[in-house]
Amino acid sequence: MEFCNLTGKAILVTGASSGIGRQTAILVSRLGGRLFLTGRDEGKLKETMAELAGEGHQSHAADLTDEQQMNGLVKALPALNGLVHCAGIIGPTPAKFIRQENIDKLFRINFEVPVLLTGKVLVARRLENGSSIVFMSSIVTKSPYFGGALYAGAKAALEAYSATLALELVNRRIRSNILSAALVNTPLMTDPAREGNPEIVDDSIQRYLKKYPMGIGEPEDVASLIAFLLADESKWISGANIPLGAVIQ
Repeated sequence: MEFCNLTGKAILVTGASSGIGRQTAILVSRLGGRLFLTGRDEGKLKETMAELAGEGHQSHAADLTDEQQMNGLVKALPALNGLVHCAGIIGPTPAKFIRQENIDKLFRINFEVPVLLTGKVLVARRLENGSSIVFMSSIVTKSPYFGGALYAGAKAALEAYSATLALELVNRRIRSNILSAALVNTPLMTDPAREGNPEIVDDSIQRYLKKYPMGIGEPEDVASLIAFLLADESKWISGANIPLGAVIQ
């Protein structure tokens, strides 16, 4: 049997319009999986859909910070075998400049959205027994960088949530795992003006790059491990937090 064969598995990927989410969707489709994609940009979702192998894939554009749109997404879902949370933002802000609106924005998208969506999917019984949930965290929870307090805080909260979720779902053999990736070459890095102050974001990234003896990662590097965590080969892994990328402290 082919290693990491995802044939017959239906997978929801958030943030599928670019970066890690897009590459995960492409790889899962090549491994036989059937995709249900979501993201805010309908045009970019269509671009991802055009790159998928196989048939039967669906997409549903939604702003998951809007509860009505999240509810609409959940209502449209088929029975799932996997849920991959790739949607997120960075928006570095030095600690002394943090205000309530910064907290609300970073925690809403990076923590509240995946937590609330997971809960709604579970309540709606869209996740089959033996399924796999994958959350994206970051090594910044262990290796801080200038301006990263809010991002690291939101991801640390997500790590604790995933570990607890794994415990609560063990009787249904539903697994929950975290990938803590180092810096990955995605649009969030190459187009920093999309979120936050571009000068602060660029300065923060340049400082962080100096810590990377192996260089930064590519979306494919993360997608391959996500595919493994979705496959039956990882059925004995749950509650794990797997680091990706070497960083000098």
